[in-house]
Amino acid sequence: MALSGPRKTVLTTVGVVFVMGSLGFASVPLYDLFCRVTGFGGVTQEADAASDTILDRTIKVRFDATVDSGMPWTFKPVQREMELRIGETGLAFYEAHNPTDRPVAGTASYNVFPYDAGGYFTKIECFCFTEQVLQPGETVQMPVTFYVDPEMVEDRDAKHVKSITLGYTFYETDLPVEQAQLATEKSSDIN
Repeated sequence: MALSGPRKTVLTTVGVVFVMGSLGFASVPLYDLFCRVTGFGGVTQEADAASDTILDRTIKVRFDATVDSGMPWTFKPVQREMELRIGETGLAFYEAHNPTDRPVAGTASYNVFPYDAGGYFTKIECFCFTEQVLQPGETVQMPVTFYVDPEMVEDRDAKHVKSITLGYTFYETDLPVEQAQLATEKSSDIN
C-alpha cells in the first residue's frame, strides 16, 4: 500500500520532526564528548598519573576564580600564577569560604584559555571532580594537580602558547540528602 498526497506529506513531516528532535536531544552530550576528547572550548584532559616527559621549555599558568551570582561563597586562587616546565607536575590551591549561617554545596565548572591549549592541560586531581560542601563559616583550601602535556609543542596552533589561564566558576547546588537532613535537624533544634 503506497502512500500518496497529504498522508505522505504528513508522514514525511513527522519523520523529519522526529529525526531533528533526536539530533537536538543528542547534541549536548555529543558536544560535551567532542570537547572533552579534543580540548575544544578550553575543556581540559584528565590523567591518572604525571607526565613521563618533562621539557626544558617553560610555560606560565595563571589562575582565575569566580562565583555564580547566586553562590554566597567567596572563592579565589591562593597564588595568581606559576611558571613550570612543560610536562612538570604543578600543584595549585584555591580558597573557598562560606560566610553564611548554613551549609552550602557547590560544584565548579572550569575552562582553559587560550582554547588551543585546553586539550593539553591535564588534571591529575582536582576539587572540581566532586561536589564540595562547606559548613557555616568554614574556609577550605582546595588543590588541583596538573601538567601541560608535552605534545602541545607539536601542535601547530598551540605550540606558540606562552601562558595558560585555568579558570573556575563555582555554582551552588542542592545539598546532599544527609547534609540537608542534618541542616533541617539543627534548625528544628534551635526553634
